[in-house]
Amino acid sequence: MFGDFTTFDLTVGPDAVPIHGVRGGDGPPVLLLHGFPQAHAMWAPVAEELARDHTVVCTDLRGYGESGRPESGDDHAGYSFRAMAADQVEVMSRLGFDGFAVAGHDRGARVTHRMLLDHPERVTRAALLDILPTAYVYGHVDRALATAYYHWFFFIQPADLPERLISADPVGYLHTLLGGWGSGLDAHPPQALAAYERAFADPAARHAMLEDYRAGASIDLEHDAAADGAGQRISVPTLVLWGGAGVVGANAESPLQVWRRAAVGPDLVTGRALPGAGHFLVDEQPDVVLGELRDFLRS
Repeated sequence: MFGDFTTFDLTVGPDAVPIHGVRGGDGPPVLLLHGFPQAHAMWAPVAEELARDHTVVCTDLRGYGESGRPESGDDHAGYSFRAMAADQVEVMSRLGFDGFAVAGHDRGARVTHRMLLDHPERVTRAALLDILPTAYVYGHVDRALATAYYHWFFFIQPADLPERLISADPVGYLHTLLGGWGSGLDAHPPQALAAYERAFADPAARHAMLEDYRAGASIDLEHDAAADGAGQRISVPTLVLWGGAGVVGANAESPLQVWRRAAVGPDLVTGRALPGAGHFLVDEQPDVVLGELRDFLRS
């Protein structure tokens, strides 16, 4: 799926987590991070073209795809966005990049947000695809959001209740996720879909993904509150994109308004809705997303 890209596996962090990824192209570095329930394969439709004038790195987050699945700990810290962000910063250092751009979708965008707060000196610019800040989402739950994001509240139930229920038909359940939130299952290329199915068929992978959500409802909120109390804000140019037919844009506030409050200055944050796209906007409209990323990275 990635043409001339080379594959790598790097063991990073104090808990020695293997991170799987691919690298290709030449030029200014950009890191691409996937979301749930996907892996780095989601970036295949844009990575080769972006690699014409950038060094493109696509990785699997810890717990996802072919990366390692460490223990999470009683506080779920092993799957916090802080731990995931630190993984990716070390990966980029090991590849020789002290500064880099990063684009993340879904959970990968939440990792990107944490990276912007924990490692502001490393990120030159960032793109956040189809999310609102985690603390904002939990602080603005209404019936519509709870219905659309029911999985946020299902996945955070104590292990192993969600794991056991999903095990009845894991691939069938995966298909309902990939075909939801305004997108269709047929938006996902067959090779990428097969990669997601292989991972989701693994009980250890499913547990790791749920631990990501358990961390999101606990220790990640603690980290967010501490950052907010310390006055930490996004301090680099940031692009915000969301699916016009998805859930994020249905919020009472514009995603741009929300993210501009999260930055040191509103002019740092630009972006728009992609008409007709659902949550999986990279898969549905790869050419549009590629154009937006290229224009942003060159600006």
